[in-house]
Amino acid sequence: MKRPAVTVIGSINVDMITKTTVVPDQGETVLGDEFHIKSGGKGANQAIAAARLGAEVSMIGRVGKDAHGEDMLRVLERESIETAAVEKTDGVHTGVANIIVSNNDNRITIVPGANNEVSRDYVRQFEKKIASSDIVLLQFEIPLETVMYCLEVCEKHNVPVIVNPAPARDLPDDYWKRADYITPNESEAAQLFSEAEISGDLADKLVITKGEAGVSYSENGESVTVPSYSVTPIDTTGAGDTFNGALAVALAENESMTSAVKFANAASALSIQKFGAQEGMPGRNEIHAFLNDQ
Repeated sequence: MKRPAVTVIGSINVDMITKTTVVPDQGETVLGDEFHIKSGGKGANQAIAAARLGAEVSMIGRVGKDAHGEDMLRVLERESIETAAVEKTDGVHTGVANIIVSNNDNRITIVPGANNEVSRDYVRQFEKKIASSDIVLLQFEIPLETVMYCLEVCEKHNVPVIVNPAPARDLPDDYWKRADYITPNESEAAQLFSEAEISGDLADKLVITKGEAGVSYSENGESVTVPSYSVTPIDTTGAGDTFNGALAVALAENESMTSAVKFANAASALSIQKFGAQEGMPGRNEIHAFLNDQ
C-alpha cells in the first residue's frame, strides 16, 4: 500500500520540562523533582506521531540558528521526516515551551521565537509540496495569517486539511468552513464555538476530544461518541498531538471516521503511558497489538 503523504505546517520547539510534586503559587519558590530538555512543538510532535505510523511526512517550519535548532532538526531527520522546508533563521531563537508536570497533568507556557517567522511568504514557496499532499495538518503555534493562507492553498488544490486549534485562537467564519476537519479539545471547543455552530454549520467538521469521555463528532446529522481507552497515565503531554498525527494518517488512508478515531484514541492512550511528548508516541504494530488486547 502506498504510504500516505502528510504535510505538517507548524511549530518546532525545545521543551523545558520540570516535574514537581508541588506547583508554586505566585511569588513562591518550591523544589522540583526532575528536569528534562526534550524536542517538541505541536507541529513537530504531530509530524513525529504520523511518521511513526508509516506516513511519508514533510515538515514546514522554522527554527533559530542556534544549538537547539540544530538539535530539533536532527530529531526530525532521525524520524525520517523530510526537513527541506525547515529553515534555520537568523536573529531569533528556536521556539521554547516551559512545561510543568505535576499530578499526571501539565501546565505549558510557550515562547514562539522562530515559529513566529513561519509567514505567508515563507510558506508560499512550498505550495507544490502542499498541493501534492494526501492531507495537511495545521495548528495555532504559528501566525494565524499563515494558517489562513494554508487553508486557501489547500482549498485551491483540493487537499484535505485538519486544523487543530491549539492554543485556542479564533479565525474568521469563512476560514473555519474551509477546513475539512477541526480537532479542538473540549475546552477549546467551548472557547471558540457557540452551541449553534457545534450543532449546525460546523457540525460535520468538528472532531472534539474529551479526555476520558472519548471523542465526539457528527455523522449524517447524528452525534457520535467514540469511547476512550482506560489506561493509567504517566504524562499527558503530547496526547492531543499524538491523536492528531494518528488521525491524519488514518484519514489519508481513507479509513472511516469511526475507524480513524478509534485508531487515534489508541495511539493517544499508548502515548500517555510514558514520560515526554514524543517518547510515548507509538508505532503501528503497538497500536494493532493494543487494539487486539482491547
